[in-house]
Amino acid sequence: MTSQPHPTPPIAVAIFDIDGVVRDVAGSYRRAIADTVEHFTRNQYRPTPEDIDTLKTEGCWNNDWEASKELIQRFFQTQSQADLAIDFQTLIDFFQSKYRGENFSGYIQNEPLLMNGPYLEDLTQGGVHWGFFSGATRGSAGYVLEHRLGLEQPILVAMEDAPGKPDPTGLFQTLEKLSARHHLAWNLSVGLEIPIVYVGDTVADMQTIRAAQQIYPQQQWRAIGVLPPHVQHRQQYAQHLIHHGAFKVLDNVQALTTEFIVRELGAKDSG
Repeated sequence: MTSQPHPTPPIAVAIFDIDGVVRDVAGSYRRAIADTVEHFTRNQYRPTPEDIDTLKTEGCWNNDWEASKELIQRFFQTQSQADLAIDFQTLIDFFQSKYRGENFSGYIQNEPLLMNGPYLEDLTQGGVHWGFFSGATRGSAGYVLEHRLGLEQPILVAMEDAPGKPDPTGLFQTLEKLSARHHLAWNLSVGLEIPIVYVGDTVADMQTIRAAQQIYPQQQWRAIGVLPPHVQHRQQYAQHLIHHGAFKVLDNVQALTTEFIVRELGAKDSG
């Protein structure tokens, strides 16, 4: 399936994060973080899912390599131990050996999907143009979108393409790509008359929309939070996303339907 121009008049643009939104990363990225921290603390500390969630709610650890390094450094600080001299590239290589493996044979191959192709086709038929902006590497993001979801040439801005969130540069790049494909009249100085939605599962995702709103206040931006499957305290996590800018928080990404966008965001029904 490919995201191609469609005759239905557009009613909104939806841009999706990938980790925790398109795929469940509890047993992959999160597991690789725990493995990496355990390895580089010499088996003295393995972070729990709650430990990782707590770090992520700070809003500045969207990059899992950097999150792993931060957890390692915090451990040694709390133990009054001198930090190990960790080469960051060595840390990345170890992390990737667990997560990606050889020819995608690592944890990545077992990630449950949280959305499917028919859902995206329904959005297209309803007049919602969609794309992806993720802090995942292009190889990892491309693997799940093309190999697992079966998308052809999806609009994607990945780690290598833009600064990390909450910097909104990658969001704007995604919009430029969508505008070019679907002939939308959006550019860096002119907004669209339809809502632009960013769907994510972290504080950094919500803050990305806040940053975009500050730069282009004439555009209607909406951050939609999604509760990832690994979250332990779901109500508390949802309130945290709302505090940082989420307009609504959904239990599952596929609850963001065309009907939801019309009802909750005031988009005009193309029908």
